Amino acid sequence: MSVQSPSPDSPFVDLTAMIRQRAAEHGARAAVICEGETVTFAALDALIDRCAAALQRDGLVPEDVVAICASSSIHYGAVFFGALRAGLAVAPLSPSTHPDSLVGMLENSEAQILFADDAVCRLLAGVTLPPALRVIDISAAGQYDAWLAPVGAAPSHVQIRPEWAFNIIYSSGTTGAPKGIVQSHAMRYAYTLRSLERGYGPDAVTLIATPLYSNTTLVSFFPTLALGGTVVLMPKFDAKQYLELAERKRVTHTMLVPVQYQRILGHPDFDRYDLSSFRAKFCTSAPFAANLKADAVRRWPGKLTEFYGMTEGGASCELCADEFPDKLHTVGRPLNGHEMRLIDADGREVAAGEAGEIVGRSPAMMTGYYRQPDKTAQAEWYDGDGRRFIRTGDVGRFDEDGFLVLMDRKKDMIISGGFNIYPSDLEQVLARHPEVVESAVVGVPSPRWGETPVAFVTLRRGSALTADALADWTNGQLGKMQRLADVVIVDALPRSPIGKVLKRELRERFSGEVA
Repeated sequence: MSVQSPSPDSPFVDLTAMIRQRAAEHGARAAVICEGETVTFAALDALIDRCAAALQRDGLVPEDVVAICASSSIHYGAVFFGALRAGLAVAPLSPSTHPDSLVGMLENSEAQILFADDAVCRLLAGVTLPPALRVIDISAAGQYDAWLAPVGAAPSHVQIRPEWAFNIIYSSGTTGAPKGIVQSHAMRYAYTLRSLERGYGPDAVTLIATPLYSNTTLVSFFPTLALGGTVVLMPKFDAKQYLELAERKRVTHTMLVPVQYQRILGHPDFDRYDLSSFRAKFCTSAPFAANLKADAVRRWPGKLTEFYGMTEGGASCELCADEFPDKLHTVGRPLNGHEMRLIDADGREVAAGEAGEIVGRSPAMMTGYYRQPDKTAQAEWYDGDGRRFIRTGDVGRFDEDGFLVLMDRKKDMIISGGFNIYPSDLEQVLARHPEVVESAVVGVPSPRWGETPVAFVTLRRGSALTADALADWTNGQLGKMQRLADVVIVDALPRSPIGKVLKRELRERFSGEVA
């Protein structure tokens, strides 16, 4: 079967067929590089076949589910693609998940096989797993080679249907129990088509320093390989190693989260590295401070693009930071073909210029939450014509030029004395203090106001700034109803593995008393 490079109006093609075509076109080219090991497209395609054949040998059939819980590796990618080639859905799970939560996700996904590494196998030792689940260690010293089908094995052909589940990605659980977000093959193909305009192609070299279980990573990982480029995997992020790899491998593309930009740009040797090969840098998953964007644009070659969206899909925004230096406080405008609206608490659209919950629709939308129809229904909003939108839970407003200004998660908004307080407004003020590295503002219970804002702040190394002095400085620039009740100085803000600040954990940590 011949599969050509797609154009924006191409009919659906499954991504493993695109890998097969890339192997036929340039089989000797590097597909994935990880910790000094390189696998070519020809070798990757053969490895995918062996994985798919082994899964079929073990009795799995199209639309069954397997899970992967491991650090990033070539084996990880081969298993993921092999499962897809066999028509299966993949549930990529975080190795840092608590064992009880991990078991819950395995039960919800109904995964028949868990592919894990040594660390996860040790984590699960003594844990009661679903009785039908088989665990296969994909570490170098594990059972992986013995499990694989023999060299040269080929799976029975499966005609992939676009509506089939491609993967089930579990939400981070930062605002509740993780939910399984079902993304279809059609949705992943839509992402790949969208990546053509980002410069992905046979000459792309993408450095990936976020984990493969995250959608943040997968939106770069799959398009790079499907379109014939090379992926350089970092199983564990380190700013210096990142810079060394970027220079040595002549990296052209990267997807990072804001805290990684902060650490890379803050490395004392940043300006000594040759990063002139970069063409495109992307950022998503967490709030990206305007001053950090400006620093990346000024000092790091290549275009900088911020994406705002959800793993669930719906509409996404794009901010081309180099082109709109006066809009760095925004997350850009909706992508072509993406529709975004703002609604109030009653589900009615708000007037122009007003803030509201963001809902969106596009060709890339989740099928739903796996085996949770009630949660799926809660995430949906329908307009007057019956068209389906996905609710984000985020509050924002559009400026006069159509750029979206994010205000906060709906659940993070503080209602104090009947007034709405957006933590992001206070965090922007805190960011202007020269001694503040980063901050997170949360609402805590108050007998007088119901809720009141408290700031958790990290300071520059060696700073002598006190919490009281910072509170006074900040409150002097805020309205009466916005003022901080307390400031807590911490060594670091708690984050999810993908870099999101865990505000729920900060609320639970606060033990002070407020009026």
